[in-house]
Amino acid sequence: MSEFPRLRIHADRLEARGSFAEAQATFLQPDQASVEQLDLLLARANAGVVAHFYMDPELQGVLSACHWPHIHISDSLVMADRAVKMAQAGVAAILVAGVDFMSENVRAVMDSAGFAQVPVYRLAKAAIGCSLAEAAQTDAYLAFLRKAAATPRSLHVVYINTSLRTKAVAQQLVPTITCTSSNVVQTILQAAAQVEDLHVWYGPDTYMGHNLQTLLSTYSRMSDSAVAALHPQHTPQTIAELLQRFHPFEQGHCIVHHLFGAEVVAQVRRDHPQAFLTAHLEVPGEMFALATEAQRQGRGAVGSTSNLLDFIVAQVARLDESAVQQLGGAVEFVLGTEAGMVTSIVRAVQQQLRATGKQVAVDIVFPVAAESVTQTGDALMPLVPGPAAGEGCSTAGGCATCPYMKMNHLDGLQDVLRTVARQAQSGQGKDLRDLQELQPRMERRSADGLDVVQLGSVPILQMREFQRSGRLSQALVDAVCHAPSSSL
Repeated sequence: MSEFPRLRIHADRLEARGSFAEAQATFLQPDQASVEQLDLLLARANAGVVAHFYMDPELQGVLSACHWPHIHISDSLVMADRAVKMAQAGVAAILVAGVDFMSENVRAVMDSAGFAQVPVYRLAKAAIGCSLAEAAQTDAYLAFLRKAAATPRSLHVVYINTSLRTKAVAQQLVPTITCTSSNVVQTILQAAAQVEDLHVWYGPDTYMGHNLQTLLSTYSRMSDSAVAALHPQHTPQTIAELLQRFHPFEQGHCIVHHLFGAEVVAQVRRDHPQAFLTAHLEVPGEMFALATEAQRQGRGAVGSTSNLLDFIVAQVARLDESAVQQLGGAVEFVLGTEAGMVTSIVRAVQQQLRATGKQVAVDIVFPVAAESVTQTGDALMPLVPGPAAGEGCSTAGGCATCPYMKMNHLDGLQDVLRTVARQAQSGQGKDLRDLQELQPRMERRSADGLDVVQLGSVPILQMREFQRSGRLSQALVDAVCHAPSSSL
């Protein structure tokens, strides 16, 4: 495999090596006219924008350079929180740059916060799918839930990155709480602390499920004091017992993280022995194990997109200039997740370097094949991230970008903003019909009478209570302990 592409970050400039990195860097220095135009459109429409870290790099680059105050780029859960804050600040509409379950989550959270009157719009009329979310809408996942419902003292922990209908169906069958990649471990440990002999059913992400099994197994071999530091009500023995009652779904994968496998890991070990390593909880076991090993040595992080960003920024803040100079003047971070993260990383790292005045460089290494780009034939933008096949990944090694996220683009955002502004003036006609097609693609009530919004919001609100108090709600604990098997 050829050398991994990398982006070198200085306080005042970028250097790209490899065509994939060059394509990413192009978008990090957006055309000022595009920035000014988007700022003007946002103000005219009085709209807020929440976007995911994995967003199209051109769109992220322009958004991150805008001055309009109601723009936020983050992971999926925080997107909904920030949408509520924007509504509180008086925006007339929220635009979601993400896949469809993200606009559903934003809509549900906005409704529960009392802002049902503020419209939420997607950036494309077509469905913006997600291979992982779709895995939870299969007969296999329904069978998984029914098995959980037939098992006494069961709790279904469902990844936030699923549709509202998935959450509603699950809640109808078995007590359910949503989780994120940053709080899933504590959710499981706390649940097991509150419910004796608890069975935990986690889905739909199979890689994350297996990685959680690995973590629990590791905890079960740690000292009493080390486990108590993770959770004061647990011991290695209770973790080992929980591991026997932990059931991950076995047929759910994200195509973005699917190819961070053995070949990529072998090259990382060989070519980047001194690098800091990061890995999202969704990546395959090989990459997860490598980053976990680095984490134990103080040079790695595993977790959510926000966890990885925070780790990189914290390490940059701690850099010793003399030590970095001995390494050739730059420190390496291997990015074990979707490449769209690099926009937020670059902005945060440059801010840190400028604030500290450190004369060092930071290399972001993309563990992808160098050929993971497409030649467009366009004179201004000859290369874009991702292979021409459209999957966003290269089988030659690693993953480039999520094809679904890239259905959100700058032209689409501008078109929606213009439509929102026109409709606000006219109040009817074609613009209104167009906006109706851009609303979250969510069922309010299914054909069999299931109240999708009401039931689907329950697992989200259960997680909110856990985040607020650090404990599962008493209602959820009672449901787990007393629900009759197969009849919830």
